[in-house]
Amino acid sequence: MCSTCGCGDSNKIEIKRPNGGNSFEINPMGLKYDHQHDHSHDGHMHSHDHTHAVNSEHDHEHAHNHQHEHSHDHSHDHNHGRNNIIQLETDILSANNLLAERNRGYFEAKNIFALNLVSSPGSGKTSILERTLTDLGQEIKFSVIEGDQQTTNDADRINATKIPVVQINTGQGCHLDSDMIYHGLKELKPEDNSILFIENVGNLVCPALFKLGENLRVVIISVTEGDDKPIKYPDMFASSDICIINKIDLLPYVNFNVAKAKEYALKVNHHLQFIELSATSGAGMEEWYNFLRKNIQSN
Repeated sequence: MCSTCGCGDSNKIEIKRPNGGNSFEINPMGLKYDHQHDHSHDGHMHSHDHTHAVNSEHDHEHAHNHQHEHSHDHSHDHNHGRNNIIQLETDILSANNLLAERNRGYFEAKNIFALNLVSSPGSGKTSILERTLTDLGQEIKFSVIEGDQQTTNDADRINATKIPVVQINTGQGCHLDSDMIYHGLKELKPEDNSILFIENVGNLVCPALFKLGENLRVVIISVTEGDDKPIKYPDMFASSDICIINKIDLLPYVNFNVAKAKEYALKVNHHLQFIELSATSGAGMEEWYNFLRKNIQSN
């Protein structure tokens, strides 16, 4: 389980093609710790069971049974909880980062420019993707990994643009991790010299912790969300490279200060670059397209 965000470790991850295509399940990446303590105070007996599983290219399981008998009376407290949580979180993030490097090597070998798109729900990630793929689909080779807890709704929308796409349903999980991306790539098989969009689960908290092996992280906010998002969710903006401000066609109708949003964002990440656009009206989309063209040429 993810001790930071509380994703369930009994959760199953499903990877599928839209419209009834291939579908398969993988176990979520993580470690399981089970502890049992049995105390007898005529002579203390302790029994510990530890099961460790890491889902990567291969799985490791270790089972240990220890029994200790003491002929003297004494009392002591076991306070493993906090240490276990810290160790669990450290192990999960370390394993994730190791697998992210594997993905990064794959992208480098195939000259794939991979973008991790993150946002809160409703910011317009999928709408930006739809318009981008429709306008540039004949010019640049694209593929897409869609991340949602349930449904293939977004993958169906992308599939309608005739761009290769797979859906990863995380169930109880609130973010994609590098192992999910690895398995998604095996199903997707993106072409060499292409751009891969990874649309992460709508969440501005937990995806900030999980590298996927991407070249750049793109955080998307919309003018309908409030201009203080960057200081409410600083970790996401601090870990991103590009900030897209979407739905600028609605600026006359909402209380959103673009300059203030940028000021807040630059307080947590002074390297952040901004692109203002509207996927609905098309305003600013050419700047986004030129950014993609530049990076696929130099990648």
